[in-house]
Amino acid sequence: MQCLVISDIHANLAALEAVLEDTPDFDELWCLGDLVGYGPNPNECIDRIRGFTHTSLAGNHDWAALGKLSLRSFNAVARAANEWTQQELTSSSRTYLNGLSPSLQQGDFALAHGSPREPVWEYIMDANTAYRNFEYFSTPVCLVGHTHVPVLFKLDEEHDRAEAVLPPLPEPVGLGPERAIVNPGSVGQPRDGDPRASYAMLDTDEMTWEFRRVSYAIEITQERMRAKALPQLLIDRLDAGR
Repeated sequence: MQCLVISDIHANLAALEAVLEDTPDFDELWCLGDLVGYGPNPNECIDRIRGFTHTSLAGNHDWAALGKLSLRSFNAVARAANEWTQQELTSSSRTYLNGLSPSLQQGDFALAHGSPREPVWEYIMDANTAYRNFEYFSTPVCLVGHTHVPVLFKLDEEHDRAEAVLPPLPEPVGLGPERAIVNPGSVGQPRDGDPRASYAMLDTDEMTWEFRRVSYAIEITQERMRAKALPQLLIDRLDAGR
């Protein structure tokens, strides 16, 4: 099965549309959470995802938009964007988000927004944190989002450690025989210095993973954000990919 794997769309419809146009044919879409928050088109992004055979997780911003997390847990600009999102969501979008879990299992794959140890909030930013998380899932592979940075962590059981593999890679990478934790990066707000939308293709039959990037019209999202009076810092960071 060919899966389009995305995460952290953050209501950036222009970026999501670019990914959907760029991606090869796929059978299912897997979203690792944070469909909303930060960006200007939360309802449109939710509706777009719902048009595919898909599985989606809830992220911390999705829960915040529903009032399931206190906005005091967020920095000032994220709080302001979430307050706007709370007012913007339709009842249909609220019902959809409310039905999502921050973690689940799809066959040989564990899925978690943040980490298998703490699905809502924990960031797996480094190999040490990744290593400590392997005991919290039993499948060969765990897919995570939340950090907005694409990376693959492979478990080295012989030396009791995890090793990070960073894109770009010249070709799809095989998943196995080592267990792995993989992050496709962010569609709507990349934070690895590359402003292009980040996503991945997963072949569950061949067990291969391909990191992919696509440019999109950042200025369209920025103009939409200005029209909604969203924080300038969030507008500016899209150009920098930080």
